[in-house]
Amino acid sequence: MTGFIVHAGAQVLCSHAGLATPTALNPRVLVGGQKTVLISTPYVVAGCALPSPPENGPCMTAQWLAGSQRVTSKGQPLVVQSSLAICAPTGTPLFITATQTRVSAI
Repeated sequence: MTGFIVHAGAQVLCSHAGLATPTALNPRVLVGGQKTVLISTPYVVAGCALPSPPENGPCMTAQWLAGSQRVTSKGQPLVVQSSLAICAPTGTPLFITATQTRVSAI
């Protein structure tokens, strides 16, 4: 995946407008003075608008499936703007709506 590297201040939302935040940050790679995120880091989702069961919601957590291919830190790919993530328990994606635009990775 190619795109701008996702940093601590990036805005990440679930499909139902819930705010997703990383459970840990990567201090080894900084962009714009902010820590980055590895694809192994789970996200927690708050404020998902999908109603409770039987609709299989709301989104609670998310896990990244793909990230940068050539740029790694601690042996793990970084999350980039085109990365793919799946929310649990809904199975819907996360969307990176805003991130820094100076540093990109392949």
